[in-house]
Amino acid sequence: MADLIVHNARITTLDRKRPMATAIAVAKGVVVAVGDDATVMEKAGGTACVIDAEGRRLIPGLNDSHTHLIRGGLNYNLELRWDGVRSLADAMAMLRAQVARTPAPQWVRVIGGFTEHQFVERRLPTLDEINAAAPDTPVFIMRLYDRALLNRAALRAVGYDRDTPNPPGGEIQRDKAGNPTGLLLAKPNALILYATLAAGPKLPVEYQVNSTKHFMRELNRLGVTSVIDAGGGFQNYPEDYGIIQELHRNDELTVRIAYNLFTQNTGGELTDFERWTQMLSPREGDDMLRHNGAGEMLVFSAADFELFREPRPELAPGLEPDLEQVVRLLAEHRWPFRIHATYDESISRILDVYEKVNREVPFDGLHWIVDHAETVSDRSIERVRALGGGIAVQHRMVYQGEDFVERYGPEAARRTPPIRRMLDAGVPVGAGTDATRVASYNPWVALYWLSTGRTIGGLQLYGDDNRLEREEALRLWTRGSAWFSTEQAHKGVLAVGQFADFSLLSADFFGVPDEAILDITSVLTVVGGKVVHGDGAYEALAPALPAPMPDWSPVRHFGGYQGATLAQASAAFAAAHGHAHGAGCNVHGHGHAAHHAAPTDDEQGFWGALGCSCFAF
Repeated sequence: MADLIVHNARITTLDRKRPMATAIAVAKGVVVAVGDDATVMEKAGGTACVIDAEGRRLIPGLNDSHTHLIRGGLNYNLELRWDGVRSLADAMAMLRAQVARTPAPQWVRVIGGFTEHQFVERRLPTLDEINAAAPDTPVFIMRLYDRALLNRAALRAVGYDRDTPNPPGGEIQRDKAGNPTGLLLAKPNALILYATLAAGPKLPVEYQVNSTKHFMRELNRLGVTSVIDAGGGFQNYPEDYGIIQELHRNDELTVRIAYNLFTQNTGGELTDFERWTQMLSPREGDDMLRHNGAGEMLVFSAADFELFREPRPELAPGLEPDLEQVVRLLAEHRWPFRIHATYDESISRILDVYEKVNREVPFDGLHWIVDHAETVSDRSIERVRALGGGIAVQHRMVYQGEDFVERYGPEAARRTPPIRRMLDAGVPVGAGTDATRVASYNPWVALYWLSTGRTIGGLQLYGDDNRLEREEALRLWTRGSAWFSTEQAHKGVLAVGQFADFSLLSADFFGVPDEAILDITSVLTVVGGKVVHGDGAYEALAPALPAPMPDWSPVRHFGGYQGATLAQASAAFAAAHGHAHGAGCNVHGHGHAAHHAAPTDDEQGFWGALGCSCFAF
C-alpha cells in the first residue's frame, strides 16, 4: 500500500506510455501507481498521507546536470543574492540594509548570478555609489567571471595598494597616481576575483552545515531534487567534502547529489587522479550521495574561459599529452569523466585525444561529457555522438548573450549553443545552470532561456530552429540530465518503479506567459517519497529548518533568489528600503575590519604558485 498519494493534480509524467495523469502514489521512496484519482486512491493505506494538489501542475523533480552545490552550500549564508532583482535601486537598497547589520570584520558579498542587463537601469553600480553605501564595511560585488567591484574598505582589508602586482591574466584598475580604484578585471583569467574573495572571513563548520541545509532547501523551493556537482577550484577531496558527507550520514540531504572530482594541481593532475582512483570505485555511494567520476577539470592545459567580453584564449601546446595520460587512466579504471570546454577550437583538440585513447582503451559505453560547448561545430557534435559522449548545456548565454553578440555578432549567437542540432544528432543532452557564480541556480531562468531563446535582458538570441518546446526543455532538465549520472533507469520520469521525486508548481509551466516562467517556484517538493519543501497550504508538511546562521546572514533577511514570488520580492524589498531609510536595526562599527597582510613584493607568492584558472569553475 502507498504511504503518500497526491491527487487532483495535472501531472506531466514525461513517460511516453502515459504522458498525463491526475494522481500519483508512492511507497518506500518509489512510485507505485500513476493514473486517474479513483484508480490511484485504491492504493491508499490507513496511514497514507493524502495530499490534494488543487488542480496544480506536477512535474518530475528537476535535475541540474552541472552545478556547484557543495562549494555553494558552504558559502550560501554569507552571500547577498542579486539574482532576480530587477532594478539597481532595489539591489543597492538591499546592499545598504545588509551593510547596516553586518558586524566587523565580516564582508558584504554579492557573488555572481546576476548581470546589469536584468536591471531596468541597464548598468552596474559605480564605485562611488558602493563607497557611499558602505564607507567602513568591506563590500565585494562580482559580476559573473568578468569583474569585481571593491569599496575602499575591502581594498584595505585585502591590502591592495599601488605596489600590488597584477596577477596572470588579470588586472587591478588604477587611478592616475597608480592606486587601485576597486575594479578588478578578469583578462580573461578569473584568478584575481577568487584569490581576492578567498581573503574574506569564512563561516565556522557549524554554520557551514546550516548554510548547506539552507542552500539545498532553496533549491527544493525551486523544484530541484537532484544535482550533479562538477567540483571546483580549491574544492579538495576528501577534505572539502566533510560537510556534505556529515549531512548524508545524518540523513539530512534534501537533494540527491552525484559528485565529480576536480583536479587541484597544475602539473600534478595525473597524481590527483591516481590517488583518487585508488580511494573510490566508479559510482561509489548510494542514491542520495554518489561519486560520479572525474572533472570538470581534468588538466589545466585544456581549460578555456567563457568570458565573451574577452577574445577566445589559445590553449597550450601541452594539452594533448597532458590530457591523454589522465583520460587513459580514467578509462582503465572505468571512471566516467567530464571536461569544461566552451569553444569548438578546444573541443576539437580534446576529441582528438579521446579518439586516440579510445582506440587503445575502448570507452565501450563509459559515460563521458563535454560541458558547456557554446560554439561546438556540427562536425564535433557528430564526433561526440560516434564516441558515445554527452553534452551538458547551461544557461550562461542568459547572462552573457549581449557580450557574445557584441564580439561575434547576432548570426553567430543564433546557435550558441546549438541545442537543436545536438538533439537531432542523437547526442545525450542534459540541462543545468553552472551556478552559483557564472549564472544563477534558478532552473526556471534556464527553462525560460531554452524555450524562448532570450537573455535575462530580453535580447532574442535564437530563432525557431534553436528554441525548444516547453516539454522538450523540461525533458532536458529531468530525463536528459539523468544520463549524466548514469541514472536514467531510475529518475527523470514519473512511472512505476522510478524514484518518487517530484514538484508541485506555483504556476502552470505549460500555460503561463513566457515572462512568468521566471517566477515559478514549487509549493510542494518530494524527494524519495519524503516532503522536503512546502509553501502556503503545504508548509506544515515539510520538516522544520533552523534559522540561517549567523543571525546577520543575508539569507535570514532576504532569502535567496529574489522575485521568485511576489510575496518574497515585496518583503525583501520592503525590508531593504526600510533599513535604507533609517528603520531600526543594530548597526555595528566597522573600524577594525580585518586586514590581511599580503606579500606584494613577490608576485608568485601573492597570487599563488599556480597562477591558474581553477577558481573560474
